[in-house]
Amino acid sequence: MTDNRFPGRWLGGCALILGPLLMLTGVLLRAGHHFFFPDQLAAYDRHPALIFTAYSAFVVGNVLLWPAVAALAQRIGVTRPGWALCGGALAIFGLFQRTFHAGVDHLAFQLVRVQGVEVATRTVGDAYGAYYVLSALSVAIMAGWVVLAIGAWRARVLGPFRAIALAAMSALPLGVLKGTTPLSVIAVLGLAAALVPLGVRVLRDGPAPSAGAVVRWAVLVPTALGAMALLGTAG
Repeated sequence: MTDNRFPGRWLGGCALILGPLLMLTGVLLRAGHHFFFPDQLAAYDRHPALIFTAYSAFVVGNVLLWPAVAALAQRIGVTRPGWALCGGALAIFGLFQRTFHAGVDHLAFQLVRVQGVEVATRTVGDAYGAYYVLSALSVAIMAGWVVLAIGAWRARVLGPFRAIALAAMSALPLGVLKGTTPLSVIAVLGLAAALVPLGVRVLRDGPAPSAGAVVRWAVLVPTALGAMALLGTAG
């Protein structure tokens, strides 16, 4: 199915592939350290580059999942618009909450760097569990994957096995400074099994780009990302 509606073939297809793979990279890189926040802070104190890379890969993958979810919901909506609307909205709203948690994670790691792991652990512990307005979205991120999976199965976008794999994403632990558990790996592997083949199918669903278009985009995308990174750092 060729469809020029947002997010489109290229953004949607690339996001369906890269989002799960980056999240899986982040989950695997931070494996080997205990799940709860004191151990995550201690891991950053001992291995700052590794933990920074792990959390960065995870949050970039999480951000890329919103166009991936939009692309999936678009295909579900062809025959099951209600399931597409509910599942897509719930999953995307939940992704915003994970991004919020990533900001808190970053601040906590900077406390380790600036004030030491003991002070950072005490500060995070004193504030842990504080109310924030997006806490209501915890249910959304868990329910969204299940609703999307049912919709994708009923719309025949995903088969039963890959729909179950997508629903398993609802088991991914949610919260601040959450490390990797066996359930984390299963959940993100399920996400990859569900979405990566769909992303390949989306990218192949249409004519191949010309050599000139490939060259233009190969120059434009890295240049634009580099410029945004420089401007963001300067700001």
